[in-house]
Amino acid sequence: MSDRILGALALFIAGAMAIASWNYAAPVDYEPVGPRAFPLVLALLLALCGAWLAVRPAHEATFGHGLLLRNIGLTAGAIVVYAILFQVLGFVISTALMCVPVGMVFGGNMRQCALLGGGMGLGLYVFFDKLLDVVLPQGVLKPVFMLLGM
Repeated sequence: MSDRILGALALFIAGAMAIASWNYAAPVDYEPVGPRAFPLVLALLLALCGAWLAVRPAHEATFGHGLLLRNIGLTAGAIVVYAILFQVLGFVISTALMCVPVGMVFGGNMRQCALLGGGMGLGLYVFFDKLLDVVLPQGVLKPVFMLLGM
């Protein structure tokens, strides 16, 4: 039952994120999409995950109270570390690193989560930075991106 409460809470937070970021606007039109695209996409992803937790069959819900608290702590810790390392390591690496513990909370193994995290980091970078012209930090990969002409 606690995972359903967490799912409902995630849906509520996603709605609040969407409402809060809906009117984000840059003082200068330097990006065609603007600054609200990233928080809106994150709100959508959070809402999808929350809906999955809220409506999935009860036999799939295996979190006990201790495990649930550990998973929430692991996810929150990963997000804090993500925020700290975002500028230094850049979007691709920090996203890949965050996906490992969060993916493991959702039942993936280390290898799956590392591969998916790397793919998500690179894929989302290309999507936001190259297709939507949302500038993201390159961090330690800046020389590689410069070499590749990105």
